[in-house]
Amino acid sequence: MDLQLNIFNQCVVKTPLTEGIKYAGSKLKILPHIVNIVSELPDIKNVFDGFSGSTRVSQAFAQLGYNTTSSDISAWSEVFANCYLKSKKTDEFYQKIVNRLNGLKGYDGWFTENYGGDITDTKKPFQRKNTRKLDAIRDEIEKLNLGWEDKCVVLTSLIYALDAVDSTLGHYVSYLSEWSPRSHNDLWLELPNRFTHTGNHQVLRGDIFDTVSKGKFDFTYFDPPYGSNNEKMPPSRVRYNSYYHIWTTVIQHDKPKLFGKVNRREDSRDEFAASIFEEFRKDDDGHYLAMKALRRLIQETQSRYILLSYSSGGRATKEELKSIINESGVLMKVVEIDYKKNVMANMRWTNEWLNGDGKNYEYLFLMRKNES
Repeated sequence: MDLQLNIFNQCVVKTPLTEGIKYAGSKLKILPHIVNIVSELPDIKNVFDGFSGSTRVSQAFAQLGYNTTSSDISAWSEVFANCYLKSKKTDEFYQKIVNRLNGLKGYDGWFTENYGGDITDTKKPFQRKNTRKLDAIRDEIEKLNLGWEDKCVVLTSLIYALDAVDSTLGHYVSYLSEWSPRSHNDLWLELPNRFTHTGNHQVLRGDIFDTVSKGKFDFTYFDPPYGSNNEKMPPSRVRYNSYYHIWTTVIQHDKPKLFGKVNRREDSRDEFAASIFEEFRKDDDGHYLAMKALRRLIQETQSRYILLSYSSGGRATKEELKSIINESGVLMKVVEIDYKKNVMANMRWTNEWLNGDGKNYEYLFLMRKNES
């Protein structure tokens, strides 16, 4: 691990460089704190990133030398994880493919029909010139007959290129009424910044409860897609995993049936894409179903240490989280992070989540599980 001095002249582990799409759940800002916590624990070899999302945490773990298991239910997270944790061919190999794709002439196809807009159009995610290029590139990738890990590198390159020319606020459940400045740029693929890895890494896609039943780890990081604590949140709200439906379609290239004003995939409807951790309802005893799922997850995870991310804007109360943790282990540390002030402070359980100023904070709860 690379070490560096912080502002207090203390030696800390240098946070590895990572990359990813614009992502509502990105842990880029909190990553240095996660790295410091895991690096201070003894005898950590096998780590688990349980809701890997854009895979920034998984990327960091792998670069720090840990045997990393990256898991998520989304197709795009699986692709990113394979790109960084599993692909082994040289940059020269992939650069030849990228050069070939960049040289293709665009044409009108399925993506242009559903997601491309002319300069006079409004509320489209991409300009037509870029969806025409996307149509040509995505068809060509299928013709190359690449192995899965190699295909993941190329698809990651394509998604990053699209992310750089979109006209959104970072998700695909609504589009800007005027073209964003970046949307005028031309789609251009570049290689992902992969890194040399020597660990025994795994990439798993599927239900988190199935995943934790199959492995044992020294350290686990969980950041579930918690629902808001806003009681006025309507039951028909868009689910978290639906924000990136276009990436699923780019990967699967299945030209699915679409619905709604933004042309979401049919299988991204709430009844298909819902996560129990986003559930806003309570059971007959008045407990949030999402918190019952979190309790079960911590109980069933076979790991010496668990680091849990939580926002003060989520469903749980202080007492609920304290109860969940104490049922399965011992709370070792709570870290509070104020993004705007760039402040991190160790804290104890208090009567309020919000420090009295009405703002939301990110918390990291480190627990040691009881030996079973």
